[in-house]
Amino acid sequence: MKNANEIKFLKNRSIIKFEGEDFLGEIGIDGRIFKALTLARISVGVISQQAIENGLSILVQEADSEKAVNCLIDEFEAERKSGKVSQIYSINNVSVIGFVAEDLNKVLAELARNNVFPLLLNQVGSEKRINIVVTSSQDEKAKNIIESETSKKPKTVHLAIIGHGNVGKTLIEQVLQSSEEIRRRKKIDLKVVAVANSRKIAFNKTGFDSNWSDEVLAAESPSDVQELIKFSKENQLENLIVVDNTASKDFVHNYHALAENGFDLVSSNKIFNTLPIEEYRKLRYTLNKNNRRYLYETNVGAGLPLIDTIKLLHLSGENITRIKGVFSGTLSYVFNNFSLRDDKFSTIINEALEKGYTEPDPREDLSGNDVARKLLILARELDLINEFDDINIQNLVPESLSSISKPEFLTRLGDLDDEYQKIKENQEPGHVLRYVGDLHGDLQKDKGELDVKLISVPATSALGQLKGSDSIFEIYTESYGENPIVIMGAGAGAQVTARGVFGDILRVSETK
Repeated sequence: MKNANEIKFLKNRSIIKFEGEDFLGEIGIDGRIFKALTLARISVGVISQQAIENGLSILVQEADSEKAVNCLIDEFEAERKSGKVSQIYSINNVSVIGFVAEDLNKVLAELARNNVFPLLLNQVGSEKRINIVVTSSQDEKAKNIIESETSKKPKTVHLAIIGHGNVGKTLIEQVLQSSEEIRRRKKIDLKVVAVANSRKIAFNKTGFDSNWSDEVLAAESPSDVQELIKFSKENQLENLIVVDNTASKDFVHNYHALAENGFDLVSSNKIFNTLPIEEYRKLRYTLNKNNRRYLYETNVGAGLPLIDTIKLLHLSGENITRIKGVFSGTLSYVFNNFSLRDDKFSTIINEALEKGYTEPDPREDLSGNDVARKLLILARELDLINEFDDINIQNLVPESLSSISKPEFLTRLGDLDDEYQKIKENQEPGHVLRYVGDLHGDLQKDKGELDVKLISVPATSALGQLKGSDSIFEIYTESYGENPIVIMGAGAGAQVTARGVFGDILRVSETK
């Protein structure tokens, strides 16, 4: 006995389109079409009347399409001359998928999310049986989506990982280690099908395994987003997510093309969200138009749920009045240690460098630009239109050390010691140094005030009690008054950041 839920899949079909004005009400039109095709020994499949009542669509074997068109042109020669029938033509390379669906709208929504739009849809009302016709270039993808929506088969999500440095490599390992558990618990089958660096991209349609790094080494395709888009279309991959683990200023300009070609975006790269506001808004428009998602929780607090919390507060109508905190795990480590120990400032910087907490050139951290970018991202979550140039940034590197080479800077770190020792000694008793980002002012207006600077705070305050390389964020709102919502924890590190990116991947996957 045939399973009622079994999917019928017929390839190599053609649609014969029969169009004209006001002829469908005439008795015998359907009969003449069937009779003409039957005499020509052409088998007819689905027949569908167009909603605007000026045409019919008939399904035939692709091998019969030319014969069918000619046969109907002969049959309706008089109507074509009078103008009642305007055109008869074929659409080749289509496939039929037949299935039973309890909720057809949900199936159609999932197909649309993956840019699959049926050319024909025929529904047998009482049986809930549906036949759809799609182009053959999308038939496998459509079948996979329908299967996961109408059966208990796990939904396949295809991941393209861009950047396999510390965070990217850790993320791939986390996905591979957790895939069985996620398939079992969440009915999601995560497959890493592309891995790229700045030079080349490796593909594996069935999903990379633990030997992924060897395949990347052997890859020959140049690292080009068009190669990725082409690969996804040729292999009819559904539920696509591209994950940007780079710090590339160039790669972010591909976000538009990816969104327009069916990819959702997950990013730990902060660059895009701090581009000029016009670019920022343009991508949001592209995402909205294409029904795509873009998640970037790790842009500010690594694995901490900061952006999500601010989004929820803001969308619920809560008036956020200020956001303040230690945004940099690197500078958290530096000043937490410098404030409590008798060591020189340069000693602490070298220590942070050796532990891998700083960028290879510590000036990238000490400049304050990283903290400024994070602060700007939060400002824009509140619909403020601030630009990077609006931020008041206290650069911790004096001008005399800013333009020299990195090796020379590292040998002259001791030049910083006297100045920071004085700052430390000139504090009030019981105070410690913290490098903070502060978004304040009237946040109901178009722009807020953004400050990034070194301040002295009581050691007993929330900021003052920070330890190690942890980050802390204080969110002040009208409802909470003087008592802020405090989010604190590990704000840096490949494991933590990769776990945060993984969380975003799962959130996008579950809404697909």
